[in-house]
Amino acid sequence: MNCKDVIKMIPDFLNNDLNGRELKSFIEHMERCKDCKEELSIQFLVQEGMARLEGGDIFDLQNEFDRVMEDARRKMRIGRIINYIVYGIEILVIITILTIIILIIVL
Repeated sequence: MNCKDVIKMIPDFLNNDLNGRELKSFIEHMERCKDCKEELSIQFLVQEGMARLEGGDIFDLQNEFDRVMEDARRKMRIGRIINYIVYGIEILVIITILTIIILIIVL
C-alpha cells in the first residue's frame, strides 16, 4: 500500500470504518511511515480538537491519539486470532470429513 492510498484512508480510520484487512494494512503502513503517521496525527488533532472546542471540553489530544492507535492495534490482533481459530476449525472439519470417508470406504 502506498502513501497516497493510506492518506485517503485516514478519514475512514478516524470514523472507525475500515474492515479487518484495510485496518491491518493501514496500521502496518503507519508503523513504517513517519510522514503518514504525522498526517494521521494532524487530521486526528484537527477533527477531535474542533469537536472538543465546540463542546467546551478539556482534553489531552496526544494521549487520546495514542489510545486510538493502540485500540486499532488491539482490534487488528483480535482479528488475527479469530482468523487462526477459524482456520483451525476448518482444518478439524476437513480431517473429520476425511476420517468419515475413510471409515465408509473401509467398512
